[in-house]
Amino acid sequence: MSIASPAHDCALCPRLAAYRAANRAAHPDWFNGPVPSFGPEDARFLVVGMAPGVAGANRTGRPFTGDYCGDLLYGTLIKFGLARGLYRAEPDDGVTLLNTRIVNAARCVPPQNKLETEELNNCNQFLIAELRGLAQLRIIMTLGLDAHKGLLKALGLRPAHYVFAHGAFHTLPDGRILANSYHVSRYNTNTRRLTTEMFENVVRGVVQRLG
Repeated sequence: MSIASPAHDCALCPRLAAYRAANRAAHPDWFNGPVPSFGPEDARFLVVGMAPGVAGANRTGRPFTGDYCGDLLYGTLIKFGLARGLYRAEPDDGVTLLNTRIVNAARCVPPQNKLETEELNNCNQFLIAELRGLAQLRIIMTLGLDAHKGLLKALGLRPAHYVFAHGAFHTLPDGRILANSYHVSRYNTNTRRLTTEMFENVVRGVVQRLG
């Protein structure tokens, strides 16, 4: 049975639904809907992002696909054996995730790339369903603070006990591991807040812990 996902015309968040409608009118050939997860349901490693980019996943319908964010994410996953193929920023590029799954804490693109707390909370039910549906899951990597907060809410854990810090690895009460990384956004890489080496170090730590 597939893991529950929001409907393509989900109306839980009026602001996001209106933004989707505006994008659909301007770009009818784009995906313009809640972006589904990508990867096998028996994955042991889950990457949790914040939300789709307007000309990225909102256009293509695949997480972190179509804009700069995917270059670093998929390139690194391929380098460390967590994916195979050649990432070409399109959903038909043939990239396959290996033992890895990708999801966003909020499934719809927000205006100005900024989510409101209520929107993150509204979408949390789908992240809960995602986590419950991944029976083999052992390590979760959150990209950025919003993803981290959404993940902890979905797990019913207090943020004060798991402070977000790039490169941190937290052991959760059930024995699973939570890894933190800055988001793979163009802004973070351009400002050198996140370098390729920094991101690769986190993913290397994930691979070592997966065994």
